[in-house]
Amino acid sequence: MRTARTAAAVIAVIAVIALAAGCSNSGGKDSENKASAGGSGGKAASTPRLKIAMVTHSGEGDTFWDIVQSGAKQAASKDNVDFLYSNDKEAGGQAQLVQAAIDKKVDGIVVTLAKPDAMKDVLAKAEQAGIPVVTINSGAEFSKQFGALAHFGQDESVAGEAVGEELNNRGLKKAVCVIHEQGNVSLEQRCAGVKKTFKGTLENLNVDGTNAPATQSSVEAKLQATKGIDAVVTLGAPIAAVAVKAKADAGSKAEIDTFDLNAEVVKRLQAKEVGFAVDQQPYLQGYEAIDMLWLYKTNGDILGGGKTVLTGPAIITEKDASTLEKYTARGTR
Repeated sequence: MRTARTAAAVIAVIAVIALAAGCSNSGGKDSENKASAGGSGGKAASTPRLKIAMVTHSGEGDTFWDIVQSGAKQAASKDNVDFLYSNDKEAGGQAQLVQAAIDKKVDGIVVTLAKPDAMKDVLAKAEQAGIPVVTINSGAEFSKQFGALAHFGQDESVAGEAVGEELNNRGLKKAVCVIHEQGNVSLEQRCAGVKKTFKGTLENLNVDGTNAPATQSSVEAKLQATKGIDAVVTLGAPIAAVAVKAKADAGSKAEIDTFDLNAEVVKRLQAKEVGFAVDQQPYLQGYEAIDMLWLYKTNGDILGGGKTVLTGPAIITEKDASTLEKYTARGTR
């Protein structure tokens, strides 16, 4: 079930991809076949070789960022771009990685703003060095302020509100929103959005998402200690799998719902172990960020007009799972 707003955003992004593909020397049946396999095939653009760095706040084992990278690598292959990826879940470490990219004199930087205060100064240095920046995934409201050309992602508050409405539609009354990274503004916005539209009661639960056993224990303890919980909302696909195990061990009947999609979530949707998922299409975030920097450097193009280019949200249920299964299996959804 997809909202009209989501459909419009997806159509717009697809149109951009088609336009970008038309600007390069790639395309045709060979390109189509390679793309269908999730590979990096196709003939690279004849434009000068560029070096673009992506620096994210990803923690260990978060498969979401594998999908982002898959999209980025596909665009990099098409655009004759040397793609450099690095990540650090600690804000200070992420800022240092951005500085390292500046020192390498890259042609562009893609960065997440999960903890924006830590990124402000180093992004100002990128601007001073004349390096264009595009933001993705988190911190959309800080993107333009920090000098970025564009932001690709979903509106986290809107996504949260959509989840709250879906919980209402399912007749759920008492929910827990599991925040797997404290201080991440996007995760906090998601839970706040859920609370805004959910007619039942919602409580946040902070866990260390990089420690699966500890996260499982925390969710299990919450389910055992608080009676009447009928919904657990996780904010990342790997956490959903942990919550399913916690539910079983706690002997709970709560429905597990989650933000983000991967192959395992699709299987759990099919098995009815997860009620629904919110897809923000991370492949598009990676692809569009690299592609836009290439377009900017080679043609002066900017997308979004200062507004977020939406890649979601879309509510995915078991009815959608079979259609998406082949895409999640190859790491593009």
